[in-house]
Amino acid sequence: MVMNFNKKIWGWILKFACFVKPNAHTKQASHPTNIEKADESINREKILPMTNKDKIKNNPEAEEAAEDDKISEEGDSQDENDTEADDPLKALKSKAESAEQEAKDSYDRFLRVSAEFENYKKRSAREMEGFKKFANEALIKEMLPVVDNLERAIDSSNSNGGSDDSIVEGVNMTLKEILKIFEKFHVQPIQSVGEMFDPGFHEAVMQEESEEHSENTVLKELQKGYLIHDRLLRPSMVIVSKSKENKK
Repeated sequence: MVMNFNKKIWGWILKFACFVKPNAHTKQASHPTNIEKADESINREKILPMTNKDKIKNNPEAEEAAEDDKISEEGDSQDENDTEADDPLKALKSKAESAEQEAKDSYDRFLRVSAEFENYKKRSAREMEGFKKFANEALIKEMLPVVDNLERAIDSSNSNGGSDDSIVEGVNMTLKEILKIFEKFHVQPIQSVGEMFDPGFHEAVMQEESEEHSENTVLKELQKGYLIHDRLLRPSMVIVSKSKENKK
C-alpha cells in the first residue's frame, strides 16, 4: 500500500514538471513589449535636434517671417534692375570712365615700350659702330712689327751709303703701301719728338740731360706709337729730357 502511494506521488511530480515551461521568464524579459518600443521612439524624437524646416513647419510665425524676407530680397533686386533701366546715362558714363582709364594705361605702356625700343636701337647702333671701327685692331697690331722692320731696313741702308738702291727702293715702296692701308683704316702714328711727355701715349725708356729742352720733353723716339681712330693701339717708346744737375 505504501508502494502504491509513492508511485502516485511520483506521477503527480512528473505531471507538474511537464506542465511548467522552462525559461519562460527569461524569454519574456529578452523580448521587449510594444509599449516599451513606443516609449523608446518618443524619447529618440525628443533627443534629435529639429531642423530649420521642421521649426518653420511647427512655428507658423517663423514661416511667415521667412516668406517676408524672401519677398523683400526679390523686391530689392527688382529695384536695382529698375534703377539701371531708368538711368542708362549713368551706366554709359561708368563704362566710358572705365574705357578711358584703360586707354590711358595702354598709352602709358606704349610710351614705355617705345622708349625702351629707342634706347635699344641707339645702343645697338653704338655697338655696331664700335665693332666696325675696331674690327681690324688685332690684325693691324700684328702688322706693326713688320712696319718697324721695314723702317729699320731703310734707315740702315741710308746709313751705309745707299748700296743696292733698287732693293731699298722696293722696301720703301712696300712700306708706303702698308702705310696707305693703315691710313685707310684710320691708323695714324703718334707724333712724339719735341712734344711733352704724356703717359697716356708715351712710354719712357730712359732720361737724358738737356739744356736746350725743358724737363719731360721727348728727345728721341725709339719705336713709333700708333692710334686707331681715337684709341691707343701702341704707345711710343721714347727718351725724355731732364734738367742738368749742378755739380759742386
